[in-house]
Amino acid sequence: MSYLHRIADVVLSERLEAFGAVLIEGPKWCGKTTTAEQIAKSVIRLQDTDKREEYLATAASKPSLLLQGDTPRLIDEWQDAPVLWDAVRTMVDKRNEPGQFILTGSNSVDKNKILHSGTGRISRMKMLPMSLWESGESNGKISLQQLFDDPSLDIDGITSDMEIEDLIFAACRGGWPATVNIKSQKAKLLVARDYVNSVCREDISRVDNVQRDERVARLLLRSYARNISTLAKNTSLLADIVSSEEISISMPTFDDYVAALTKLFVICNIDAWCPAIRSKTTIRSGYKRAFIDPSIAVASLGLTPEALHTQLKTFGFIFEQMCARDLKAYTPDFDTHLSYYRDRYGLEADLVLHLADGRYALIECKLGSKEIEEG
Repeated sequence: MSYLHRIADVVLSERLEAFGAVLIEGPKWCGKTTTAEQIAKSVIRLQDTDKREEYLATAASKPSLLLQGDTPRLIDEWQDAPVLWDAVRTMVDKRNEPGQFILTGSNSVDKNKILHSGTGRISRMKMLPMSLWESGESNGKISLQQLFDDPSLDIDGITSDMEIEDLIFAACRGGWPATVNIKSQKAKLLVARDYVNSVCREDISRVDNVQRDERVARLLLRSYARNISTLAKNTSLLADIVSSEEISISMPTFDDYVAALTKLFVICNIDAWCPAIRSKTTIRSGYKRAFIDPSIAVASLGLTPEALHTQLKTFGFIFEQMCARDLKAYTPDFDTHLSYYRDRYGLEADLVLHLADGRYALIECKLGSKEIEEG
């Protein structure tokens, strides 16, 4: 299998030069383990079914034994044994050398299960599904960094090599690395569907060992997908879920499922930007509904590329999700973030990209020149 180089490759290498350990966080199947394996000298996989029970027993009795091996040592899905966090921190202090450990995790861990934040010893980095540049579909002719550094940069005439049909397929397929080596276009689409099935059947309950209803998880994802890239309120989403099926759930239950899906990095809502120059009372402050990858919305709605060819308004919301994913992928530093802006006077920006130095870019996500002219 071929390995497509990821933006995370450089970020991981740089952080291992500076810190004793690096934690790679992100949704499952986004390529965290594969990326870490490119630089790791030894590996321990806590979800290896042949060795899992032995690993967990060792972690419970003497976790330092699991840290022995050539460095950097990769500890895959470390959250299955949270005690390893403090064991890694302690070992980093003891060795006092950078580049000792790489930890990967597909869900966030209850902070009560670890004793120390790991600040100064364990650096955190985000990893997402592949951007269009990483999958080889974007030509990369325009540099995001250059746009910030040179506002007068002339980009007139520079266009994408992708047709609208290509964009639709890319959004339906998603940025899952597993699709790279699949030859059939139809088969590529199965990965996102299987991802959603896995989340609803297994991960939604496994994330914190709380039994949850698969049907409720599916309905919630479908309602989220219907309202993707909008400011729909929780009450509206809940009403949509209840009205769509003969099912009754409370707001606390709704909140519980959203929290679980957020821990799994499936849901990643976008915050509102409230600049100091405007009164907060004039600014919309609710979350913009978002998934970590546009294909989750497509799969949750049961849509196909062919269906979206005649539903470009719907695809516009999905396209915005793909733009958000790629912008996050291109700016992996934890000090950068995305927001949106909308006020009661009608002024809005689909996305606002904030850099660590305080600079920001107001971004509109449009499918074509006609939409750009219409604003």
